[in-house]
Amino acid sequence: MKITDLKPAIVWDYFHQITQIPRPSKKEGKILAYLIDFAKEHKLEYKQDKVGNLLIKKPATSGYEKLRSVVLQSHVDMVCEKNSDVNINFETDPIKTVVDGDWVRAEGTTLGADNGIGVAAELAILASNDIEHGPIECLFTVDEETGMTGAFGLKAGFFDSKILLNLDSEDEGEMFIGCAGGMGTMAKFTYKTQDAPKDYQYFKVQVDGLKGGHSGGDIHIGLGNANKILARFLYEIEVQLEWVLAEIKGGNLHNAIPREAHAVFGVPAKDKETVRVMLNEMNAAVQEELAKVDPKVKFTLESTDAPARCIDCDTKKNLVRALMACHHGVIGMSHDIEGLVETSTNLASVKMKEDNVILVETSQRSSVNSLVREISKEVAALFALAGAETSFRDPYPGWKPNPDSAILKAAVDSYRELFGREAAVKAIHAGLECGLILEQYPDLDMVSFGPTLRDVHSPVEKIEIKTVQMWWDHLLLMLKKIPTV
Repeated sequence: MKITDLKPAIVWDYFHQITQIPRPSKKEGKILAYLIDFAKEHKLEYKQDKVGNLLIKKPATSGYEKLRSVVLQSHVDMVCEKNSDVNINFETDPIKTVVDGDWVRAEGTTLGADNGIGVAAELAILASNDIEHGPIECLFTVDEETGMTGAFGLKAGFFDSKILLNLDSEDEGEMFIGCAGGMGTMAKFTYKTQDAPKDYQYFKVQVDGLKGGHSGGDIHIGLGNANKILARFLYEIEVQLEWVLAEIKGGNLHNAIPREAHAVFGVPAKDKETVRVMLNEMNAAVQEELAKVDPKVKFTLESTDAPARCIDCDTKKNLVRALMACHHGVIGMSHDIEGLVETSTNLASVKMKEDNVILVETSQRSSVNSLVREISKEVAALFALAGAETSFRDPYPGWKPNPDSAILKAAVDSYRELFGREAAVKAIHAGLECGLILEQYPDLDMVSFGPTLRDVHSPVEKIEIKTVQMWWDHLLLMLKKIPTV
């Protein structure tokens, strides 16, 4: 079975088309061109702003002209993550989708249902001739995944609606009315190089097999962080043996929990068996600790050729100790909403750059804006103590819940009418563009909802097939229940 065989056919067909169009964050030109061609083909009014956001408008269907205008919003970019054995160029190649039982996934890469399924639903509504709705505006934002620059660049007056339906949530039957804000903290180590000792035994140590996941939505699960696990092993080497470090790399994106990390290091030849024993012990401990949540985690250790140069000892020591000390995971839980993560931090990536630079990237989130800044300062202070130069990525605001929202009532009432049960009303620890949009449109009434996605931002990302039909039916009924002017 192919995804174009699934129901609702119009949504899955557009989603399939979207998977064939490369759309990495900050490189959304091809998907935007596709959307503009779509608007022209369907003779719909459209406009684009300076940062690339696109708005397509459709008039009300007959009999629904008195409903208030509503804007449907999704982002067009996707997180591009893959397994190490997969050969793909995300800037040129399509995503290969697989129908796997009750789910749709991709072959060893992210699927891009975050937020391609939202884009597909908007296109299905815009293209239809038989869906009843009031005036519609469809907002397609850019670069949500690596900085929300589309939402940051959105200006007042770009759209006219006072009601917004965000289609970027990941749990069917849950209506989201709030989200966390966030920012990023970077640490730059500048190192000197020295000759690698010739009489050392050199190894490449690899941590992999982890699930990875969304650094907001999955942070509470306790998934393994490859950077933290690698740092834990290197710290044991640091405090017990003489050693040198030639290479280190882990993670990729600031909003993904890192799945893989590796290092190339050397020890005196007499200590090579000690290293193997240490690794076996660490491997056993980590596998036991993560058995319930990340059971495929593993260390591998293999001998490798001696490098010509290695990182100076002071930088090596400071880097490893800072990575060991840097917190990853939940910092605190909400005092207002039971079960909601309030504040967290993600040790996202460690990368060797040109000019003898090692860049460590972290991301912080909180539903309390002051705590976003506070935990970012704590992370920066730690790395500053280790001799790194620190900097911050622009913060984005959270979205404060409004339990008295009129569109929330319409969402809850229509869900009950369709399915005979209550929808859950929640806030989410992940970041949504709603908070930024609300800054420019303070009178907006908003709700966010979507079908069920799992393991987003990782190569095992998947979307539950039956929930797409449920979400679609709910969306269409909501469009008929929008309040009148």
